[in-house]
Amino acid sequence: MVEWLGYKPYKITHSSDYFQELYDLAVELIKRGDAYVCHQKAEDLKGHNPPPSPWANRPIAESLALFEDMKNGMFDEGAATLRMRTVLEEGKVDPVAYRIKYVAHHRTGTKWCIYPTYDYTHCLCDSIENITHSLCTKEFQQRRSSYYWLCNALDLYCPVQWEYGRLNVNYTVVSKRKIAKLIETQIVRDWDDPRLFTLTALRRRGFPPEALNNFCALLGVTMSEMAIDPQLLEACVRNVLNETAPRHLVVLEPLKVTILNFPHKAAVAVEALDFPEKPERGKHTIQFAPVIYIERSDFRKDADKNFKRLTPTQHVGLRYANVVLEVKKVIEGADGEPLELHVECKPLGDAEKPKGFIHWVADPIVVEARLYERLFRHKSPEDPSEVPGGFLSDCNPDSMRVIPNALADKSLAGAKVYDKFQFERVGFFSVDPDSIADRLVFNRTVSLKEDAAKN
Repeated sequence: MVEWLGYKPYKITHSSDYFQELYDLAVELIKRGDAYVCHQKAEDLKGHNPPPSPWANRPIAESLALFEDMKNGMFDEGAATLRMRTVLEEGKVDPVAYRIKYVAHHRTGTKWCIYPTYDYTHCLCDSIENITHSLCTKEFQQRRSSYYWLCNALDLYCPVQWEYGRLNVNYTVVSKRKIAKLIETQIVRDWDDPRLFTLTALRRRGFPPEALNNFCALLGVTMSEMAIDPQLLEACVRNVLNETAPRHLVVLEPLKVTILNFPHKAAVAVEALDFPEKPERGKHTIQFAPVIYIERSDFRKDADKNFKRLTPTQHVGLRYANVVLEVKKVIEGADGEPLELHVECKPLGDAEKPKGFIHWVADPIVVEARLYERLFRHKSPEDPSEVPGGFLSDCNPDSMRVIPNALADKSLAGAKVYDKFQFERVGFFSVDPDSIADRLVFNRTVSLKEDAAKN
């Protein structure tokens, strides 16, 4: 994901690369009298003032032997921990350095049954890798004292820890634990569900990396914690996609239209611009035929004066076809809803200027479109004063709407995963990895800017 953002890592490493070195350093810490094996239970260590450990003054040789037993699987989970003799800034006494976990590691398998904690691992891995600065968000400031203490206790090189304000986005959660809960309860599908704000989710939804970089550059770096509405990020996305996403015609909720006086003997090809404001950037060909499909919302049987699209008494223009449509007959279903329109067309130059132009498709392919809304209903779903029932109770059941039979112009047939387009008058969309050769799936990345004249 770092490379997707446009940066080339010097090296990709994992804490598990150093499990043996971390273990050896723990042994050295015990030898120096700065760590000991403790048998207090996890529940005894909770809270702000846990009782002091009865094993704090255990002899060094005894702790060394017991730590070896921990490594060799001689204790049950929770029966022993290795603790460091220090006090965190928050007042926590003798934080845990190692715990027993009989769980296979995704990189080292079952080689280890003891695993180092964040407080122990963070600074030592930084030191082993000779980094200059460790950049953290503000909540890690209270860990700074243990960071420096541990490196100094072992006479190791000590990097500098710098803290910055965390960037929070409203109407979402970014905690790994909470996202895992959303997945576990099947509210979202996985870590890359487009309703989340993980990098993999944003990529799947169609956010270009340039937009994320522009967004961060726009906000800058601060020591203050910020909470930003998603609209600012979406604006950065629109700015990039407006310059990079070619325009195409797609109808999400189609209404069949038959042109009674189609001016050609058969379907004809017409040209559509990839970027209408910059014709020099290319064009593609679309079919204009006697039967076309328009958005159902672009026709109303009864409309007020503000409605500028097709009605039984009001004509409308077709994008790129250079014709104006006039309704001659409305075929309705049993429920009174229109099933098909019969219309006649006139060349654009021979008709009264229409109040609006609409998009359409002819001889289309069927695609699936997924439309996303905010995953949470409240700005701060983690705030108990705003959401007393907890963040899971705040999930929006309508956060994803699937349109299985949208109609797209055939010029989109060769689209590849993560290709991005603007569906004219509809929004910006990206090809989802669920797509197969004969069935494209598109995620709506963001909507278009609201236009008061759209009606």
